[in-house]
Amino acid sequence: MHAIGIDIGGTKIAGAVVDESGTIVRSERVPTPADPARLEDAVVAMIRSLSAGEPTAAVGVAAAGFIDAAQSTVYYAPNIRWRNEPFRAKLEARVGTTVVVDNDANAAGWAEFRFGAGRLVSDMVMLTIGTGVGGAIVASDRLFRGGFGAGAELGHMRLVPNGIACGCGQHGCLEQYGSGRALLRMAGEIADAGGIGQALARAREEHGALDGRIVGDLIAAEDPGATAALRQLGHWLGEASASLAAVLDPQRFVFGGGVAAAGDLLLDPVREAFLEHLPARGYHPEPDFVIAELVNDAGVVGAADLARVWVAEHA
Repeated sequence: MHAIGIDIGGTKIAGAVVDESGTIVRSERVPTPADPARLEDAVVAMIRSLSAGEPTAAVGVAAAGFIDAAQSTVYYAPNIRWRNEPFRAKLEARVGTTVVVDNDANAAGWAEFRFGAGRLVSDMVMLTIGTGVGGAIVASDRLFRGGFGAGAELGHMRLVPNGIACGCGQHGCLEQYGSGRALLRMAGEIADAGGIGQALARAREEHGALDGRIVGDLIAAEDPGATAALRQLGHWLGEASASLAAVLDPQRFVFGGGVAAAGDLLLDPVREAFLEHLPARGYHPEPDFVIAELVNDAGVVGAADLARVWVAEHA
């Protein structure tokens, strides 16, 4: 039976009909409205459009933010004016089918576990390296959500005591050292220092500022300044992964998001720092480090499959 997955992003809403093997049958995209009421209307219209003439078991909706353990209420969404929003109940009342709501990083991580880079293991941690850092944990073949549903916020794990201020209100979070924004900050610092940062400095002067595309192109060209910034980022991610391994003992770490497109240029320093900081190194089994496979489709595929799982468990 097919299911519908909806992924609400900051700039677009992606939706798809997904079969039981994780294959997208049909998909749609629309811009994300700024107004919450219009956003709800857009999601309802997309569900109706995707379900037309297509028998579907349920609808899964993925969104950034804290979602309760019942996969129903959005406690808090950073990019949408939702506070304790009963989104599941609102959608079910309008579309007349089962709806489940989950965190977007959870959905992407579940998709990788079921159909992508984590499909051959039972315990997996996924880190999504984009503007911020998202996280998902699978333990003993089940998605970990925590007692209140807001678990696996790995980007807000404290990495540096009294470190850089984070948007969450704390200081020193992984997001400030292992994200795309952090990479741009590190690249800017290397550009300021001269030496290997000369190409970064020239690009910044030419374009007015460094952005992800510029730094990504320089990394792909193996520019020494840009790759040094990436190695700094990888070091912090590896150190954080060692702490996560001490608690969760995953068989595999999966890295997704735009920065993960660097492949082994990112993973090599991650592995090095992981081994440097791994407790009981030499006696602790070492996990794999891999790049996510589903890329932009992970959110909708994971949301659809989580909805299918919910229906199966509550049948």
